[in-house]
Amino acid sequence: MATGTEPPATEPLPQRGGVRTRTRAAISAPHLRTDRWWLAPAATAAGLLAFIVYSTWRAFADEHYYAAPYVSPFYSPCLAERCEPMHGGPNWEIFGAWWGISPAIIILIFPLGFRLTCYYYRKAYYRGFWASPPACAVAEPHRTYSGETRFPLILQNLHRYFFYAALLVAGILTYDTVLAFRDETYAWGHMGLGTLVFLVNIVLIWAYTLSCHSCRHIVGGKLKHFSKHPVRYRMWQWVGKLNARHMQLAWASLVSVALADFYVYLVASGAFDDPRLF
Repeated sequence: MATGTEPPATEPLPQRGGVRTRTRAAISAPHLRTDRWWLAPAATAAGLLAFIVYSTWRAFADEHYYAAPYVSPFYSPCLAERCEPMHGGPNWEIFGAWWGISPAIIILIFPLGFRLTCYYYRKAYYRGFWASPPACAVAEPHRTYSGETRFPLILQNLHRYFFYAALLVAGILTYDTVLAFRDETYAWGHMGLGTLVFLVNIVLIWAYTLSCHSCRHIVGGKLKHFSKHPVRYRMWQWVGKLNARHMQLAWASLVSVALADFYVYLVASGAFDDPRLF
């Protein structure tokens, strides 16, 4: 009895491997979508590539990352002895004089590791760069699929541990934001345009971090009865509302951290004077 999925005898069988097997619908076309489905993954790839190029340049530049009272989020905390001295800032000389390259390389491992293993970013760059799959209802070009069970993708399971590190980094950036309420002579009670940039950035950083799926599971996971844990239930509901905006927060915080760094670069290089609001 025909099921409607068997190809006619005169039509060649779809290519074996991946989604093109005898157990799938025998559709010879790559997809049946008529919209511009490729725009979303192309835009995602372009956006992520732009950030990769910019952050790589700034991480290896090793200059113009501090202009009192602002320190670039790419270089905070500064863990090398060769860092610029930041009055009251996060100068933690854990690494001695032997560290010869940019100190940003030390700290960026943790926020980048958190974002690379993030559930949303996985979807974004799997589709944008690897076409796995390129879009909904579009067959991926790969002949085999192993998910995240092999190296290097099995390292995605480190996401929860990167989340703990991201909490620490967010706490340090919060401290940097507090220090931004000083002027260039380190006197308190002042606010510049850079202070607003830092405030917006830290709010988005915390919102993105706390909207993480791992955070949602840590807050409300492994509970059999929410009624016996009303505080955790309320926290789980709050995190769940943030989690619903995880994609938007991921992009907004990615842009804001780059803009905060670029603002410090402009001020530190002398290209722009930080306007004082009071």
